[in-house]
Amino acid sequence: MEGWPKPMSETLNGRDDEARAEQVYQLVLEGIVAGKYEQGGRLRERELSELYNVSRIPVREAIQRLEQDGFVETFPRRGAIVRQLTLTDVNELFDVRLCLETFAARMAAVRVAEGEPGGRLQKLLDEARQGIDDGRTDDVVRLSAAFHAEIVRLSGNRLLIESVKPLFGRMRWIFGLAHNRSNELQRDEHAELCSAILAGKAELAYTLAYSHIELGREPVLAGLAETLEP
Repeated sequence: MEGWPKPMSETLNGRDDEARAEQVYQLVLEGIVAGKYEQGGRLRERELSELYNVSRIPVREAIQRLEQDGFVETFPRRGAIVRQLTLTDVNELFDVRLCLETFAARMAAVRVAEGEPGGRLQKLLDEARQGIDDGRTDDVVRLSAAFHAEIVRLSGNRLLIESVKPLFGRMRWIFGLAHNRSNELQRDEHAELCSAILAGKAELAYTLAYSHIELGREPVLAGLAETLEP
């Protein structure tokens, strides 16, 4: 789990319906996160099936999954609409992150202490540092999400890993709308968290993860206060 779908072709011939539905899901999700599909905008099955060169069946399945994951709402006669985020949604995201990601950080440190390799976490941190130095903002956001997702993967808890996948999509969506903390500050917090995990310091990792998430709440809320409803 890397927290960021790999680039993919938008032509999906040659796949079964289940695989097509997964690919359409990822493509539409990326479109929502990137702002290609705006909040409140309609997602028309016919247009999506023509765009991605698939039948309506995988498109319908993808939209149903996007609705389950909180990115889309469906209404009689209006069809599927990209969900309108609220400040309550943002607050709830941070609340859930405080519950799940802190636990993941603690368990990641425990597993590293038991011999689980943590090299990918360090690699993602190094790549983000380079992205900051190069001014590649989009890459920095992507690598930050991947860093958090790698901590969850390191926890070794399969149910947690599956449960947080929609959460990371929501994170990227929200942070794409408001990213009010400096990349350098987040880099330093990530470095401390990474060091604690790789040193096997479980309680320190928990505390640093909690602090990192909570410190991000108010800047994000402030950045979205004028554009989102309560």
